[in-house]
Amino acid sequence: MQNFIEAVKLVSFPIHKEGYKFILIFALATIFLSLLSDSLGLIGLVATLWCIFFFRDPNRVIPDVKNAIISPADGVVTSIEKNIDAPIELSLKEKKFNKISIFLNVFNVHVNRLPDSGKIEKVIYIPGKFLSANFNEASNENERNIVHLKTKDKKDIIFTQVAGMVARRIISELEEDQNVERGDKYGIIRFGSRMDIYLPQDIDIISKIGQTMIGGETIIANK
Repeated sequence: MQNFIEAVKLVSFPIHKEGYKFILIFALATIFLSLLSDSLGLIGLVATLWCIFFFRDPNRVIPDVKNAIISPADGVVTSIEKNIDAPIELSLKEKKFNKISIFLNVFNVHVNRLPDSGKIEKVIYIPGKFLSANFNEASNENERNIVHLKTKDKKDIIFTQVAGMVARRIISELEEDQNVERGDKYGIIRFGSRMDIYLPQDIDIISKIGQTMIGGETIIANK
């Protein structure tokens, strides 16, 4: 028990509010396991520390760059698709977009941030499957939360939280008609997942496949 307390003291980063109940469950399980054996207690301690690490919510420095669009999530860019339709649920059939997909593994920060400032036009939550977030099919078949943002310069930006195999809850605090600012936190995806960002074709994408994103800091495109 003393080892657990000392280990927790090493944690100095902020924790997202969604993580507290999971950390408590892991910690209680660790105490129980440690009563059974030191080895089981050590396993529980490692799992608890990982849970704390997963729900970390570090401060980010938002770029003060005019016309920049920033990454809404940590992770690695796995694909960039050109000239595609917006999610069918938004009824934007007359417009084409370029889509950037970012994969988040279980060691990435999972707190999501707004890619630009503007007004929230639509928020649509869709229950679905839990395919691996690496699969392209995940964008259309997995549990997801779609957000349509109208920027201050009247451009349509769409970003979608997509659950993965071990993700089982998408949290979004956005509401329709809400005014938002670039870099503000708006939600979290529990455990492995992905983020899809749809940008108008006249926006210059500067991110590359394989590039590591830092949510709220990395510039992915310029308007």
